[in-house]
Amino acid sequence: MIVKGIVFDINGTLSDIHTNEWHDDVYRVIGNLLSYQGIALEPKVVKDLYFQIMKEQRATYDERYPEFDAISIFRELITKHATEFTHHLPTKKLEQLPRILAETHRAASRFRLQLYPGVEETIRQVHKKYHLAIVSDGQTAYAIPELNVVGLSGYFDPVIISGHFGYRKPDERLFKSALNAMKMEPSEVLFVGNDMYRDVYGAQRLGMKTVFFKSNQGAQEKEGVKPDYIIYNFPELLNAIRFFEKQ
Repeated sequence: MIVKGIVFDINGTLSDIHTNEWHDDVYRVIGNLLSYQGIALEPKVVKDLYFQIMKEQRATYDERYPEFDAISIFRELITKHATEFTHHLPTKKLEQLPRILAETHRAASRFRLQLYPGVEETIRQVHKKYHLAIVSDGQTAYAIPELNVVGLSGYFDPVIISGHFGYRKPDERLFKSALNAMKMEPSEVLFVGNDMYRDVYGAQRLGMKTVFFKSNQGAQEKEGVKPDYIIYNFPELLNAIRFFEKQ
């Protein structure tokens, strides 16, 4: 196999992240921020509205694997509960507010964000020889900024994030979007992920070879799905690449 490109998932593959969007303190912070915009809602109400709007979004999308849009959630929340004070905020601030709230929500719910051991050095090495890209479930408001936080911005092109499309892995259209942008065939690209269903199954449906990173996150098993190679530490990816290049 001639390996020309490698596509990665982010969370659970490159980044070891822990978030808790259900934590009550998240909505205390969001509620406090909303109060400065003239919107007075109790934290419990904010929490209920957030998940209610998310549920309604997903139900509206005619997709098998629907994805929500965090920025749109807060845009709708602001629209429904805006006061006279809110309407008199500077236009530019009102335009930016949904994204700021989405970023704040993520920041308040994030308890850990770090690279797995050996990720940065391994990415530096493979970047010299291969075209690297991202296909990851997540939100545009924070997926790329989090890549920057862990020092990996600039290594990947394209960066395909499910929140931008309205559907999530294993939808094959996300993988196709990356392959089209890379101008490569599935047989020329490896996919590296930590979820047996969303990553391995999704990529294999298109004929991509898969490397399963057995990390502390993601579905470890899926009936009828078997990765082409398994790694237990990220630097083992170099061995995986050599394995495929000998085929």
